[in-house]
Amino acid sequence: MRALRGVARVRDGDGIGVSGVQRLTLSPQEAADALGVSRDFFDEHVKPELRVVRRGRLVLVPAREREEWRRRLA
Repeated sequence: MRALRGVARVRDGDGIGVSGVQRLTLSPQEAADALGVSRDFFDEHVKPELRVVRRGRLVLVPAREREEWRRRLA
C-alpha cells in the first residue's frame, strides 16, 4: 500500500481505510486483525471456512464473507 504523506494509516478493523471508503476485500492479515486473532490462527482455523479471491499470489478476503463467518459462529 502506498503511504500517504502526512497521514497515519489507522485500521480499526471495520474495513474502512484512511479515505473513509468501505473496502470490499481485505488482505488475510487485515481480516485476522479485524477478527482479533493472529495470522497463524486465521490461516489454520478461519481461512479454510471462507471463500477467498485468489489472483496469482494475491489472496483477498471479501469483507462480507468474513462478516457472515462471524455471524455463523455467534
